[in-house]
Amino acid sequence: MSLIVAARFTTFPAAEDAAQKLFNSGFVEEDVTLFFVNPRGQHARYPIGGDTATDSAAKEAPKGAGMGVTIGAVVGAVVGVAIFATFSAPLLVSLIAAGVGAYVGSLVGAMARTREGGHVGHHVPFHQELRDSGVLVAVHVSPDNQFDAARVLREAGGAAIERASGRWQQGRWADFDPRRTPEPLNEFSEKHA
Repeated sequence: MSLIVAARFTTFPAAEDAAQKLFNSGFVEEDVTLFFVNPRGQHARYPIGGDTATDSAAKEAPKGAGMGVTIGAVVGAVVGVAIFATFSAPLLVSLIAAGVGAYVGSLVGAMARTREGGHVGHHVPFHQELRDSGVLVAVHVSPDNQFDAARVLREAGGAAIERASGRWQQGRWADFDPRRTPEPLNEFSEKHA
């Protein structure tokens, strides 16, 4: 595993300027790369898109659907019996009304639980943002020059300076995962810069 120091920039020109400052400080081109990190949910880690296999806000939907089926079936049956008694309609109308009520109730119940995150009045965040989007400048470093790289990136306007262990291949961070929690390097770089 390689030691990597990285910082986020808001634009490609700012990131390119930081890379040039790294080159001027003695870092070689094959040890510096820059790339754009997409916003959360747009990393296409799955064939159909997205970052995760399921939406955490939909976790409570089956419970809501079950509750909705029960309530909807009861309401539908009551409506069906009322129609049966009032209009002398066939028994089949009561059964259809109960079925439609159960179906509509399951949809309403599932959607209510999804929207509310399963808790009435409490918002459950979809996903904690681990890394802000932007242009990331990554530097392949050694333990001896990691703080020099962090200092140059900080002075060039880099934000969220981090340190990582990763696979550096052919001049790039080959196993970068935007969902991985970054390890901040700011406190270390300020002590040793």
